[in-house]
Amino acid sequence: MDEQLRILLVDDDDNVRKIIERLAKKEAYAFSYVASGDEVLDKIAQESPDLVILDVMLPEIDGFEICRSIRKTSAIPIIMLSAKGDIVDKSVGFNAGADDYVTKPFSPVELALRIKAIIRRMSALESGGQLSEAEGIVTFGDLTIDPMGFEVYVNGKNAELTSREFELLWFMASHPGQVFTREQLFDNAWGEKFLGDSGTITVFIRKIREKIEKNPSRPEYLLTVWGVGYKFSNVEKQNP
Repeated sequence: MDEQLRILLVDDDDNVRKIIERLAKKEAYAFSYVASGDEVLDKIAQESPDLVILDVMLPEIDGFEICRSIRKTSAIPIIMLSAKGDIVDKSVGFNAGADDYVTKPFSPVELALRIKAIIRRMSALESGGQLSEAEGIVTFGDLTIDPMGFEVYVNGKNAELTSREFELLWFMASHPGQVFTREQLFDNAWGEKFLGDSGTITVFIRKIREKIEKNPSRPEYLLTVWGVGYKFSNVEKQNP
């Protein structure tokens, strides 16, 4: 990304605000914040931030519900903050549409690295360079993937995948028939070190299936290989 990254923080904790504001200043990011979930959608419409950092525990409305509301109209990357680090809470966050999840108290260095990882993904998607093994649109049955446009269509309708969902699907579709462990999907699709939270991949696979499969409980494209991991079905690929 050539322009200054714009970060929107949604958190009513002044200490967290100060930490992230200092981080943003150090990294030369544009920073703004709101303390209430009621203000988020208006703030996004006004400022068009590149990244939202969203606390789960907010007055009046929780962060999960805000995340779902954002996802109805935008694929903007979202990092959720929470004092809870258990897999159930993380699964709820990822199911709501979050791209990443950071547990409080967090290290500013860790958060900075997470932000930079998202920036790298965004830059790769904008350039179209690192996600594609071959240029151009590819079609598998009724599923069409446009790596340059960062879009996925099912029977001509945009499936509206988030950035992480797209990266995971495109990596697997680029290697049809090959079985990957959850660790391999973490490392190769997202370029991140696997930290033992296999539930994250499971959640994202389920979310993608809900968007591209006719019957998510009996998938045609993203198949489970029991005891190993997942694979993209080895159907005939077409190049329109």
